[in-house]
Amino acid sequence: MDLRVGVIENIVNTRFGPDPVLRASHLAAVAAGVDSLWVPDHLNSLFPRSICTERYMGAAKLAPSPDAYLEPWTMLGYVAAHNRLGRLRLGVCVTDAGRRNPAVTAQAAATLHLLTRGRAILGFGPGEREGNEPYGVDWSKPVARFEEALATIQTLWRSKGELVNRDSQWFPLRDAVFDLPPYKGRWPEIWVAAHGPRMLRIAGRHADAWFPAFIFRPKDYARALEVVRTAASDAGRDPSAVTPAVLLAVVTGRSEEDVDEALDSVGAKMYGLTASAEIWARHGIEHPMGPDFTGAQDIQPQTLDEETALEYTSKVPRSLLEEMYLTGTPDQVIEKVAEWRDHGLRYVVVANSSGAQRSLRKGMASAVPFGKIMRGLKRL
Repeated sequence: MDLRVGVIENIVNTRFGPDPVLRASHLAAVAAGVDSLWVPDHLNSLFPRSICTERYMGAAKLAPSPDAYLEPWTMLGYVAAHNRLGRLRLGVCVTDAGRRNPAVTAQAAATLHLLTRGRAILGFGPGEREGNEPYGVDWSKPVARFEEALATIQTLWRSKGELVNRDSQWFPLRDAVFDLPPYKGRWPEIWVAAHGPRMLRIAGRHADAWFPAFIFRPKDYARALEVVRTAASDAGRDPSAVTPAVLLAVVTGRSEEDVDEALDSVGAKMYGLTASAEIWARHGIEHPMGPDFTGAQDIQPQTLDEETALEYTSKVPRSLLEEMYLTGTPDQVIEKVAEWRDHGLRYVVVANSSGAQRSLRKGMASAVPFGKIMRGLKRL
């Protein structure tokens, strides 16, 4: 089975406006022949703003604030309206269940689906503490909230415009109406970002694709995929109906020396803070945020001052970065993705994280080898 490929582009406001980076990424994706373009859904960054500065990251010269996130559904509608080349599917990676009422999420995804003639994908997950708790969203039961939000979206989509009443702790419906039609009888696919056992089972029961972002080893991916497939089977679904997908971050360059330089940077090491204490422990080091730290779901990077952030990133081991990132020249990265494919992966979405390094020139130059990676993955 051929591997399908997507690319994700960060959407923060730049010195040149909100759209040039995303438009360039769209054109590059079309040229590389990939299948989909994705954008994240954040109100703020997963990385400490205190060190996302020109002193440590060359890209900060173009995008001064890592927290200046643009609204994803608006951006994808803009892409759909202004780029007629190619037929890329467009997805959000991922919208969370806490900040946005699921009826509004259902409306946004259905609208994009109609605008793009059936090319929208709803990436959906519980979200992270940093994007919810600071904005007044209760973070005590994110998985329960997610499961109810997912059921609400599916109920509204299936309602055929009839009045809907549904009891729910989180999202009760009282004579609710949802009358947007599906495109040619098909609603957007729902890709669930699941990592823990309960979320994996939810993905197996309900998702069109399983789409984790914080599983870093193929063998761990294969084990989690079995949980998804078992849950699908137990729910009476065909396990093969759930597409095994993943989001992987890439650090690449024109040479191995360029890759080494990028990985040694403060910017690249920031990603290591989003790994859980359990992952750090297998590299023989305690996470600087404590032995029970759960990783990206609970990090609050906006509260870390420069001194603390530098202290934490200095403790990130090289071995951890090489586990979390796909690192190397194009041929090396493609070979590593082939191993993921051999462990069950069928749809890979890649992010070019090489721009996090100190050199703006080398970060921008990484677009060339990253393009080679996208083209090479399509041939796997």
